[in-house]
Amino acid sequence: MSSSTAVNPVPAVNPVLRVAPAAPSTAAAHFRASLAFHADVSDVAAALATDGDPGFVVLDSRSTESWDQGRVPGAVHLPTALVPEQAERILDKSVPVVTYCWGPGCNGATRAALALAELGYQVKEMLGGFEYWVREGFEFETWEGRERHAVDSLTAPVRAGDCGC
Repeated sequence: MSSSTAVNPVPAVNPVLRVAPAAPSTAAAHFRASLAFHADVSDVAAALATDGDPGFVVLDSRSTESWDQGRVPGAVHLPTALVPEQAERILDKSVPVVTYCWGPGCNGATRAALALAELGYQVKEMLGGFEYWVREGFEFETWEGRERHAVDSLTAPVRAGDCGC
């Protein structure tokens, strides 16, 4: 072999495919389970907008100061740290609970959901939290009354219940 003959380089590993995708049946089970644990802001808003009982209660797990800045209309306030001692006085175990906190960078809703599940509640976490509720232009309550911010075109769905994905 001459010195001018090129050696086939080893292809670079694609960082996305460094770990191979799961088998379709495994992926389906994972994503089905994910939907059992999570609710989208738009879906929660659509369910709350219907006449009658949506079949769940929304729980704001943030601090009182955060609650005062704004909350999902009709939400129950129960800070994450108080869930173990107060949930049974405030919530009915026969009614599913949807928890939320500030947004994707906050795990307070996850911790509240865990505490509720450990107490025997059916629970889901609202993805995006209060941040995405406001960014998608849904009405919210404050101590001064109801407000609504302009829709953030990067996050808002085409219509309620449809993330456009």
